[in-house]
Amino acid sequence: MSTPESEISSRVPLLLRVSAALSWRFVVVVAALYVVAYVLGFLASIVIPVAIALLLAALLSPGVAKLVEWRVPRGVATTVMMILGIGVLGGVLTFVISEFSRGLPELQSQVGASLDTIQRWLKDGPAHLSDAQLQNYLNEIVKTIKENQAEITSGALTTAATLGEVLTGLLLALFTLIFFLHDGDGIWRFVIRGVPRDVRQRVDVAGRRGFGSLVSYVRATAAVAVVDAVGVGIGLAIIGVPLVVPLSALVFLGAFIPIVGAVFTGAVAVLIALVTNGPIAALVVLAVLIGVMQLESHVLQPLLLGRAVKLHPLAVVLAIAGGLVVGGIAGALLAVPLLAVLNSGIRSLVSDADAVQKPEKVDVLNPQDTAPKDDKSERVEEL
Repeated sequence: MSTPESEISSRVPLLLRVSAALSWRFVVVVAALYVVAYVLGFLASIVIPVAIALLLAALLSPGVAKLVEWRVPRGVATTVMMILGIGVLGGVLTFVISEFSRGLPELQSQVGASLDTIQRWLKDGPAHLSDAQLQNYLNEIVKTIKENQAEITSGALTTAATLGEVLTGLLLALFTLIFFLHDGDGIWRFVIRGVPRDVRQRVDVAGRRGFGSLVSYVRATAAVAVVDAVGVGIGLAIIGVPLVVPLSALVFLGAFIPIVGAVFTGAVAVLIALVTNGPIAALVVLAVLIGVMQLESHVLQPLLLGRAVKLHPLAVVLAIAGGLVVGGIAGALLAVPLLAVLNSGIRSLVSDADAVQKPEKVDVLNPQDTAPKDDKSERVEEL
């Protein structure tokens, strides 16, 4: 005679039953996340341009909203902001390239002088290398380059193909940005039609809170990036390091990837200072970079990002690391904005006040509207 299933279940320890229930649910969640990550990776050439367009829309939408408030037609406002954004970006890139070309001869001469200094140190210093030994080392380097010529050529072709993909992605991002700026609210209303009616309002409010946090994040990050670039540029100019403007522009771009970007761009600036001005100048540049980073982390980010979009440094580092593993540089760039959006969206979904909040009452351009009105928890704010 078979034992009833309920009797068998009752004989299984409660701890084991709970562990089994949690385990299979955890496996299902991990499998779903893996499928989502795989699909996003497969469609990366589409997902990344759309995500970048969303970031740019968060940066430019306040300008469009202000022009519309001044009774400018939305189409004209979108065109004006697009032209202004492209003009600023094109002007900055043109200026940086021209300054880099102008400073390249000086950099080459300083690098050449530094190499001569290193060569003399190798001969007269503790190493006491002879001219024949130095020549042998140079011959070995040239031989290595020749032996790996095929790989270098293949890498160049791959880079050319990548540049083609980048240009295609930029065109897609530009095309998507136009529609985000012109009819972003209509696109969002169309998207949430796929949400069940009984929870549609909650999802609508949470989505608007999330986009509001994205607007605040991008706006504050751009301001912080400008301050970082100006501070580092002034320090490099005082020390006499060449290519001040290109290095400042690199610092500006790197600031959009928190922590990791500052470390990378700072390392480039220190390296150039080392090979052109010597170790003392490199140490001074390093001190300037540390000072600017301290100003950013302790003053600028808390002041500009505010409590509504505040993210714990550990969460930022883990998000960047995960984004770097999953999506490379693009993943690292998009990880923290995604975390900021999820932070505000989840806080809205668990909020009692947002259960009765009207979506049209949420101002996505107001930093105070990125958090529910009843959210007073320090622990939630510092996710």
